[in-house]
Amino acid sequence: MRLIQWDVQKISELVNLWNSEIGSAFPMTEELFTQNSVEDENILPEGSFIAVDQQGQAAGFIVSKRWREKLPIQIDGETGWIQALIVRSSARGQGIGSALLEKAEDALRNSDCKRVFLGRDPYHYFPGVPVEFQEAKQWFERRGYHPTGVESDLIREFSPDEETPMPELAGLQVTLIKEDEKEQLLAFLHRCFPGRWEYEAYHYFRRGGTGREFVVLKKAEEIIGFCRINDPDSPVIAQNVYWAPLFDEHLGGIGPLGIDRAQRKNGYGLSIVEAAVSFLRERKIERIVIDWTGLTEFYGRLGFNVWKQYEQYYKNL
Repeated sequence: MRLIQWDVQKISELVNLWNSEIGSAFPMTEELFTQNSVEDENILPEGSFIAVDQQGQAAGFIVSKRWREKLPIQIDGETGWIQALIVRSSARGQGIGSALLEKAEDALRNSDCKRVFLGRDPYHYFPGVPVEFQEAKQWFERRGYHPTGVESDLIREFSPDEETPMPELAGLQVTLIKEDEKEQLLAFLHRCFPGRWEYEAYHYFRRGGTGREFVVLKKAEEIIGFCRINDPDSPVIAQNVYWAPLFDEHLGGIGPLGIDRAQRKNGYGLSIVEAAVSFLRERKIERIVIDWTGLTEFYGRLGFNVWKQYEQYYKNL
């Protein structure tokens, strides 16, 4: 067995490896893999490797990242991420996973990262280790990774004739953002939610977004809240629709969402989620996922239930 540098020519092979190991719960497509593990500028080439056997076939791989983009957005430059680490079942017990992880951690350490998270990267797949992967969690814990809590994906299925009315808020307007309001939305996110959500919106517009994925709450023409929605026609494969291949019907997604701190405690958060549901239902979406949240009780008020869960892990380098 030998390790080779990250090779985009092996995308199909790596996607097949992914699906053979965890595809029944987390089905991978070449389009998603390319978006998240090839095109992301934050991939650390010197920390991303493929293990190949004597026949030159992929037996495992690891993708590591650190913040590399030159943008005026607040992302911690001392944090690294392990996006994915997969080893073929028949090749386990040979030290392949340990070798891949060691190479990735060395590269992150050498690039001045002080800590590393499992998942949670820009263009991530998971916010942690899926809780059902008990062996994987124990494996990482033996290598110095510490659990910090559980995050959840939520889901709700609507019947075709179920009514999901748009909320009415006195003095406020709920609408989809217009393309010429892009800068207003980005300015709002930079002021109220700098960092990841601002970053994701920036890349959304960079990939051709027109605004149909952003529900906004306005007061006197000023944005005071937002909620992202996603469907099969969105220009980015967003995290809440990653696992759409599990279903025969189209999958919709909701999140993230946020309300200006000065406007909270008015019930606007729940209302903007109701609006997001209404917009997606207008697009004939009957199944909706909310990803990476700890607010299960909040979303439960609208009928969303826990679907998948992830244990978050970090390690100081």
